[in-house]
Amino acid sequence: MVTKVKSADLSGIYAYPVEVEVDLSGGLPAFNIVGLPDASVRESRDRIRSAIKNSRFDFPKSRITVNLAPADLKKESSRLDIAIALGIVLEQGNIKLNFPLDNCLFIGELSLDGKIRGVTGVLSTALFCKEKGLKLFVPEVNFCEAVSVKGVEIYPYTSLLDLISILTGEKEDNELPECSESLGEENYQVLLEDIKGHVQAKRALIIACAGGHNMLMYGPPGSGKTMLAKAIPSILPDMTNKEQIETTMIYSAGGRLKEKGLIKIRPFRSPHHTISHVGLVGGGSKLLPGEVSYAHNGVLFLDEFPEFSRKTLEVLRQPMEDGVITITRATGSVQFPAKFMLVAAMNPCPCGYYGSKEKECVCTPTKILNYRSKVSGPILDRIDLIVNVPQIPIEKMREVKVEGLTSKEAKEIVSKAMDIQFQRNKCLNAYLDAKTLKKVCKLEKDAEDMLIFAANKNSFSSRTYTRVLKIARTIADMEESENIKLHHIAEALQYKLSDFFSENISYD
Repeated sequence: MVTKVKSADLSGIYAYPVEVEVDLSGGLPAFNIVGLPDASVRESRDRIRSAIKNSRFDFPKSRITVNLAPADLKKESSRLDIAIALGIVLEQGNIKLNFPLDNCLFIGELSLDGKIRGVTGVLSTALFCKEKGLKLFVPEVNFCEAVSVKGVEIYPYTSLLDLISILTGEKEDNELPECSESLGEENYQVLLEDIKGHVQAKRALIIACAGGHNMLMYGPPGSGKTMLAKAIPSILPDMTNKEQIETTMIYSAGGRLKEKGLIKIRPFRSPHHTISHVGLVGGGSKLLPGEVSYAHNGVLFLDEFPEFSRKTLEVLRQPMEDGVITITRATGSVQFPAKFMLVAAMNPCPCGYYGSKEKECVCTPTKILNYRSKVSGPILDRIDLIVNVPQIPIEKMREVKVEGLTSKEAKEIVSKAMDIQFQRNKCLNAYLDAKTLKKVCKLEKDAEDMLIFAANKNSFSSRTYTRVLKIARTIADMEESENIKLHHIAEALQYKLSDFFSENISYD
């Protein structure tokens, strides 16, 4: 007779079922695991043998064969430990269960003394159990993550012996760990009202947030580009429950979940410019998420934009356009969500002071052109707003007033504009497809004439044309205007038609 125990592994951020089949047969003692196990699963044999013995159960002195079905998918996680150990203990026929195994799923990593360690991907597994109507047995340290999914029976356990006690009914009063419902503290580093001047940059920032548009800021060192970027979380609306689950699934799959429950605060990722392209988009031997996925539903801030390697920047093209990243390696192919708002910042030249009235630039025209050319045309084409952030002289800092909206006021405008977009488009304007774009972007006659004139004069690509339309649609949504008007198009063109990357470099 073969004992079958349900478990699950991860493909990307999604859980898929793994059925652990255990058979004890005559012959010389052996312990074989088949079904494409990787090194971490093959090594589980020694962990499981010690864990069973140290949990006061007999380890069979016979031939043990464990099959991980489906056999054509690679299994690369220690979360299958507990299911294998449970199958071996039950296959000996000495234990009578109160729980039918058919509707139970088990995940957990064993230590040598039989205790259970936490695993990754618990939220994804809980969602799978909800879909299939299964009871889920998880390590106690993962309990709060699992109970974030409503409608699933969750049973926490601390060891192999504890799990057997629950299954046999010996442990009837299973005390559940306390999970605090953290709503997330709005402890923002920077607010809009903390920033003096830069009215135009603040306006562009609000437009970018309202439509999920990509943005690039340029200016000398210390002009306030990073400070503006850090103010973005204070004007973005709170995540919906669906967005919280999506974001938490990514962090859980990557083993970076610090909170015990759902992530409630929108991600703000700011990787250093030395990051590799694999670190940015994901991959590696286990196909883990990258920074573009950790920024899903939030912001990816790339400071010192041209200092990133050319290859690293170019891999951003597909996720910036599609909102997902597909990674294919010899070991398989996975897809990670990557719907983020890209905010980049750069200096006008290598020394940072080209065009500054405060300090003289020491770069040659060739150096400046080479520096700016590190940001390719295809990447620039996918950036919607290009904004100058000039330096405010020190002696005038006290005189400059804080102008524009506060973070609270901006957040209300952004939230209202996003609500309009989701009700109308089912997505943000930045991700409108061609069919929906044509339907929702109704231009008044003078607005249409201006856009066509600008497109012809500046030789717009079709992508640039549609991105100007999307920005104008967002500006109209902020004003709750059904049609796109002339001043909406004029403002959108102002952000898109920056001459920063095409100006003639000279010192005259």
